[in-house]
Formats: sequence, C-alpha cells, structure tokens
Amino acid sequence: MSFDEFKPLNEKSLVEYIKATPALSSRLGDKYDDLVIKEVGDGNLNFVFIVVGSTGSLVIKQALPYIRCIGESWPMTKERAYFEATTLRKHGGLSPDHVPEVYHFDRTMALIGMRYLEPPHIILRKGLVAGIQYPFLAEHMADYMAKTLFFTSLLYHDTTEHKRAVTEFCGNVELCRLTEQVVFSDPYRVSTFNRWTSPYLDDDAKAVREDSALKIEIAELKSMFCERAQALIHGDLHTGSVMVTQDSTQVIDPEFSFYGPMGFDIGAYLGNLILAFFAQDGHATEGNDRKEYKQWILRTIEQTWNMFNKRFIALWDQNKDGPGEAYLADIYNSTEVMQLVQEKYMRSLFHDSLGFGAAKMIRRIVGVAHVEDFESIKEDEERAVCERKALEFGKMLLKERRKFKCIGEVVSAIQQQS
Repeated sequence: MSFDEFKPLNEKSLVEYIKATPALSSRLGDKYDDLVIKEVGDGNLNFVFIVVGSTGSLVIKQALPYIRCIGESWPMTKERAYFEATTLRKHGGLSPDHVPEVYHFDRTMALIGMRYLEPPHIILRKGLVAGIQYPFLAEHMADYMAKTLFFTSLLYHDTTEHKRAVTEFCGNVELCRLTEQVVFSDPYRVSTFNRWTSPYLDDDAKAVREDSALKIEIAELKSMFCERAQALIHGDLHTGSVMVTQDSTQVIDPEFSFYGPMGFDIGAYLGNLILAFFAQDGHATEGNDRKEYKQWILRTIEQTWNMFNKRFIALWDQNKDGPGEAYLADIYNSTEVMQLVQEKYMRSLFHDSLGFGAAKMIRRIVGVAHVEDFESIKEDEERAVCERKALEFGKMLLKERRKFKCIGEVVSAIQQQS
C-alpha cells in the first residue's frame, strides 16, 4: 500500500502506515499483534486514532478535506495539519512541559503522529463539568501562555524573522476565516448556522443582533484579529484544547494557529473558564451545591492572569538586551521608561484579552458551536437561565472592558452577575 497521495486512513490502513514509517513503528517497538486502536475524534474536523501496544503508544491525527461534523458539503483545507504540526513543534520547544511531543508529520497525508496523553489525562472542559479541582492549572497555563506568546513576538524576534514567520502562517487563512465568521460575524446577524436554547433565549439572541454598541466593539476586535500579527497564537485555546491530570497540563489542537493578537489566546481561555463558572448552577446536586467549586474557578481565573502578567514581564526583563526589536535597549534605556512601556503594554493586553474573552462567550451561547458546560445541563429552562447570566456578563464585558483595572475587579463583576 502506497501513501504518496492523500487518503483517509481506517484502522487497517493505519497499521500499514505505521509499519512503513520508522518514526512511528519504533515507538511501538515494531510489535503489532496486540495493538489496540481506537478512533476518538469527537472534534469537528479530524480523525484521531489512539494506538496502544505492549511496548509503546502514540496518537495519529489526520486532517480531512471537509468539516467532519457537516460532511463534504463544507470543504476545509487539509493544509491546516501543516500549521498544527509546525506550531506544536514551535510551542513545544518553548514550553515542553505543556505541549505533547510530535514524532512525525506527513504533509501529503495531512497526518501528525504524536505523544499519547495516557489516562488519567482528560479534557479540561470535562473536568470542569465534573467539578474537579486542578491545583497546578493556573500556574501551568500562565507559564505556557507567557512563553509561547513572548518568544514569538517582536519583544524577542527581530522584524525580519517576525515578517518571515508571519508570511508563512498567512497560509492558514481558511481557518482564520472560519473564526472570523463564527466569532465576529454570525452571532451579530441572522445566520442558518446560529442556534440557541429556544424559545427561552429567542429575545436574547435578537437583542445581540440589534445591539449597536456591541457591534461597534466587535468590529474593533475583528480588525485586531485580522490585522495584528503580534505573536504565534494557538488560535483556539478553549478548555476543550487542554488535557489535564492533577499535576499535568497539556495544550493540544493548535490547528487554528497563526500570527495574531495575544489577547485572543488569553481571552479564549479565560472566557471559557467564565462560561464554566456560569454553568455550575446547572450541575449542582442536593449533595453538592458547587459553591466551593465556583470559588475555585474564580481563584483560577485571577491567578492565571496574575501569574501570566508576572511571568511575561519577567521574560521581558530577562531578554531586554536580546534580539527583540519592539523596544530597542538604547532608546528604552532607563528603568523608569521601561516600567511605563511595560505597564501600557500589559494594560492594553489585559483589555484585549477581556474583549476577546467576551466575544468567545457570546458566540458559544448564540452562535454555531456550543460548549459541553451548558449542553450537558438536561433541562432547557435551567440551561437557559445559566446561559443568560453568561451572555449578559459577556455583553457587559465586551462593551465596558476598558473600565477594569485588574483581574480582581473582573472576578467581582462575575460574582455580582451570578
């Protein structure tokens, strides 16, 4: 069997492919008799195979040339696998403790072979629905975001290197356009793809579509998303793109990656934690009112931003005489001017993050793709109550984000809304 042109793999052809690929077969000790293969791609875009043998394991992810959950009627470039593999390697080099290792990439087959995140790793979103606390989550995610964003920005790159990298990732335009549509456009207009908990949220969805102030703010964020090549961002950093155990945090699925605004990653992550907070009342039981867990989520939100802020500034200070060309050392040559520059930069990044986080919240309630946090609440009416609180908070945050001076103020506002 030859693999010199694209073909979707099944369990049988997958084994043949592994046998023909030393970078993969060596991971399994060239033993195939006892392989257990499971297709687990619950996402919208790809086949994902877990391959476990007696002497090793791996994951094979193959991009399909269409959106899997819709079918061939919505074509989608398989070239996204190239950008995913490239970003996994780049981010993995910068934050090796929090990105799974890539063993093999095949551009023709749109296929990535990588480390299998063995049990008890689960998707963070599922852990949040189940009410599980993760003591290192804030620290790990702050560290991952600080390193991946700082070291791929002009704070560390010279402009020649930065432009080269930006040019390469402009090729991922199709997935960027998908984000432009589902995050920045569809929720604010009538679209066949939109859905919400009807009839309970019919008026709420209509209110989003008729809110001029909201439309003005979302236009500004869309411009930033499309125009601002600030750093190599993950591009889809929600709680479904993170796998966790009590002491491990791994970021997966960066197929939407490109050079974009840092705040889009930070906001996507924090916005999804805020969604998890507002969903908790729908998961409360007689034995567990989830009040303590809600406080843990709020602490995690606050700690994540504060630790990120601290680590990002520390990396900046350590590399202020490095290759970065954003703030040249012979111009920003006093402690005072550097402090002013850093404060202004981080304040802007904070407000960007709040804006993008709010946009991600809104689209998960009245747009095309919803989240398990709310979807797993069985009763429509109860779900709608939780979703409405999140939607109202998201709208307020999008419009009033610039009034918040610190993450603690945001957390207080979340508590008031709930």
